Order: sequence, then structure tokens, then C-alpha cells
Amino acid sequence: MISLKGTTTLPARSASAPRGGDPLARGSARQGEPTGLDARRGKVPAIPLDSVRIGCAQDVRRAAEALNALALALDLRAAPAHNIADKRTPIDADGNILARDVFGWTQRDAWWRNCRIALDSPLTAACRYESEPFWVNAGGFRTRQPNHYLAAIDLANFEARAMTPAAIVVPVHLPFGQIGAVSFNSLDPARTDLQDTFVEHGDALGLYARTFISSYVHVMGSVQALPPGTRLSKREVECLRWAAIGKTDIEIGMIMNRSRATVRFHIYNASTKLDAVNRSQCVFKAAQLGYISL
Repeated sequence: MISLKGTTTLPARSASAPRGGDPLARGSARQGEPTGLDARRGKVPAIPLDSVRIGCAQDVRRAAEALNALALALDLRAAPAHNIADKRTPIDADGNILARDVFGWTQRDAWWRNCRIALDSPLTAACRYESEPFWVNAGGFRTRQPNHYLAAIDLANFEARAMTPAAIVVPVHLPFGQIGAVSFNSLDPARTDLQDTFVEHGDALGLYARTFISSYVHVMGSVQALPPGTRLSKREVECLRWAAIGKTDIEIGMIMNRSRATVRFHIYNASTKLDAVNRSQCVFKAAQLGYISL
């Protein structure tokens, strides 16, 4: 076990562990085949992965209820967010707030009512630096692989800022830089150690959470972030790569042995293709599509 300041790396599950309850170990399941959390323990129902998959707006409520049932079976309460940068939380086809009407966050100070939670909570902060499930309490973050970025996150006054004594968190990194998350929070305020639950069920919870959030965004996302079929040329990408590290048009021209006008032409064409209003937005959108690295 490798320890970092404020973080703990958990050992991977043994290869000899029972495979029946781990959908990742068993490989891709056929449609309709029961997958996931191990029903043989008499605690968690085995349900098809498709039960949390959303194919149309009318599926949202049903999928949310299935995810809620899984969480409650582990004495956890799910808190889904399709975009941690958005004050809004997932809704069903009729506009009802799922956090309140399905997942049971009805109290006046519930997390989804807090417009500053994305900035204040250590859970959302960690989702910006981690892509795999982790669990956390006031004692630190626990991950399967070391992540030194998590060690720098302030955990002071943890319970008040995270609005939970402990949680298993599944970050969901989506196209165009969007980050969603599902936090599985301890129902019992006195239960602050989720290590056994995380080791046994963390991977399965990650699979269900990612399926729910990614399919929700696919169905309910009404605004397209970038035009379809966008493809930049080699020269356009090369110019944007240099622009991303602060080079001017003249400097880029000297590096590429091209005129300033040629550089400006390539960057202008890239901006048109990406529907960007200026140079900075063009660089940002190119990074979102994976053409360049920031």
C-alpha cells in the first residue's frame, strides 16, 4: 500500500477473488444479462446495466430509480451531477429535479441547492484531477492508483464542505471537457469508513454511474458544443500548438519557415471550422477535441 499526504492507494483486488459480482472482471455483458453488484451477498440486487442506461428523455426517471436502488442497497445515497460547472442538476422528462424527487435529497440545505458546492466541495475538486472512482472522508482520499494532486486538496472542515461524512465518488469525464460525477454518500452520519464497500463494489458503482451520466448527457444535452465533422489540417494544428504556448504569429512563422500572413490564414481557417470567436477560444476548442495539449 502506497501512502501520500492525505491520500491512500488501495491494493488492487486479488485475481483469485470471486468473479461473479464484478462486471469488469467478467467482461462485457450481453444485453439484458444481470451484471454488477453481487446478489449472492443477500444485500445488493443484481440488475442489468441497461437499467441505468438512458435512451430517450422518458427513460431518465426509470434509470434514476434503478441507480437509487443500487445505492440504497449499500446504505448509500447517490448524488448525480451531469456537469460540475453547472448549477443545474439532472432532471426527468417533465423537468422534475432527480436529486429531490428520486434520490431523496429533500432537506432545505441539500447539496443541489448550494450554488457554491462546485467551488467549495473537496469532492468536486478531486473530480478535476482524478478519472477513476475513489473514496474520501476527513482522513483523506483513497484511490487504486497514486494521485499526488489529491494530496494538495484542502480537507479542513470536510463534512460541512463536502456535505457528507464519507463518500465513494465516480468522476465522469465527458467529451468537450465536461465533467460529471456521482457521489455515493454514507446514509449513516456515524459511518465514515467506506473502504470495504469501495474495494468490493467501487468498480461496479463506477460502471453504473458512468453509464447513467454519459447517457443522460447524450440524451438531455440540448446545445452542441462544437460543430459536427470538424477536421483541422496538419498546418492548422501546428500553428495552434505553437499559439497554445504563447508564440506570436511572427514567432510561429519563423519556427515554421512561413510568413506571418500564412500563419494568420491557418489560424483563421481553424477558427472558422471550430466556430471560435477569437484566437483563445480556437485554441481551447482544439484542445477539447484532442488536437493539441494544454
